Amino acid sequence: MRRTARILVYAGVWLLCAVLIGLVLFLTSSRTVELASHDASVSPDLSGTAVLDAGPILPDVRVDTGGVVGVDVQLGKTDAKSTDELVQRYALLASQPEGQLAKVGHAVESMAVDALVRGAVLGLVPLVVWLLIGPARRRELAGRFELRTGVVAVVVLVVLGIAVWQPWRESAATVGGGDWVSLQDFLGPGVPIPEELDDVQVRGDVTTSQTRRLVESAVDTYDTSKEFYAAAAEHAATLDLRVPEEGDTVVVFVSDRHDNIGMDPVARAIADAAGATAVFDGGDDTSTGSSWEAFSLDSVSEAFKGLDRWGVAGNHDHGDFVHDYMADHGWTMLDGEVVDGPAGTTLLGVDDPRSSGLGSWRDETGLSFAEVEDRMADAACAVEGGLVTMLVHDANLGREALNRGCVQLVLGGHLHNRVGPEATVGENGSTGYRYTTGTAGGAAYAIALGSKPKHEAEISLVTYRDGHPAGIQWVDIATNGVFEVGEYVELVYPPLTVQ
Repeated sequence: MRRTARILVYAGVWLLCAVLIGLVLFLTSSRTVELASHDASVSPDLSGTAVLDAGPILPDVRVDTGGVVGVDVQLGKTDAKSTDELVQRYALLASQPEGQLAKVGHAVESMAVDALVRGAVLGLVPLVVWLLIGPARRRELAGRFELRTGVVAVVVLVVLGIAVWQPWRESAATVGGGDWVSLQDFLGPGVPIPEELDDVQVRGDVTTSQTRRLVESAVDTYDTSKEFYAAAAEHAATLDLRVPEEGDTVVVFVSDRHDNIGMDPVARAIADAAGATAVFDGGDDTSTGSSWEAFSLDSVSEAFKGLDRWGVAGNHDHGDFVHDYMADHGWTMLDGEVVDGPAGTTLLGVDDPRSSGLGSWRDETGLSFAEVEDRMADAACAVEGGLVTMLVHDANLGREALNRGCVQLVLGGHLHNRVGPEATVGENGSTGYRYTTGTAGGAAYAIALGSKPKHEAEISLVTYRDGHPAGIQWVDIATNGVFEVGEYVELVYPPLTVQ
């Protein structure tokens, strides 16, 4: 009985030490993340509010988190070319904040887990020391213990605790920052704000008409974007789409988003309405593949959370950043190797070998387009019985595989307009299809970020049955929010030509 009581005491002491140490470590930790096209420092606290420190020109922003834990986000460098461009980015991100909120949430959760683990380990140190000293040595030390020594030890611990806690950190960060006021009070009664912004507070002594004009413009952009895409997502959920039959697997196909995060909840609503359980991403999620565009990748990842996800990088997704970032966030990024696809089918894909900037030029790097096309055909023909699906940014990468009769369906984007599905009878007599989906971002050029689609946007739905692509249906949304649903097109494979 005494041994059990001793174990419980030890466990209680360890738990108390672990929690206290973990809490101190958590509240003094920080993470640097890519947020809202900035390098941002994220620090947790117990304020129950989320504070966005926007810098010396724009006012800071504060909202309640609805809990005890709060967070302070300090924005660092950005590549925005003007304050106006930066403010518009903020407004558009705020209208579809799920990806950015998830990133901050994951950072805070990661810091909490790290702090708890380290606290649990460090919490063992007092117990280990206590046990190593032993009862005899503890009695000897207790006999030598003086009150003055105890007081000094307590004072040292308190000073160290305060030094680690740094309770003055918040006051130092607010010097010259002014008082918190509601966004409505900051803008004045002449500027109506949406109801969902009633609880937003701002802080800053910047009172120039230029700054207020920027904030007013941001509020207008936020309201327009939020209203348009929220209505579109709500309508998308009620569309009369084909109902999957028993044994069907539906995959939603998006391509050429070009940073238009507004379309992401609309695409997810279409996917849910169609009963989709997976998603194909055909690339060009960004305009240049720069790290500041991580917000777009965060958004599409959060929008399709819970679905099986495959993707490739497009010609605008320069470098390795997009491919690696998507892979780190749960996407199976295809790299020229055959993998298991939807419903256990075979899937092959590769990033686009080209790169293009915001102009009309193209610069082929590494292997040429034709060389990649031939290698994709070789890989497809090496699959026993032929490849089921090839996912690429530009469907032309699948031409040779179709000509040889080695693939059943080639999916691509790039053209920003729908083409197909077109049937091709290969040299071996097998039938394959090529389908190009329109842009999911509504972009006429490289960047689609805006409060509404730049032009007609499109989401496609691919159905698999019995190990084969069975049909395709498309959904378009016009710039005025009107939807058009295409007929479901069956993909027919003559019995004698299917390998």
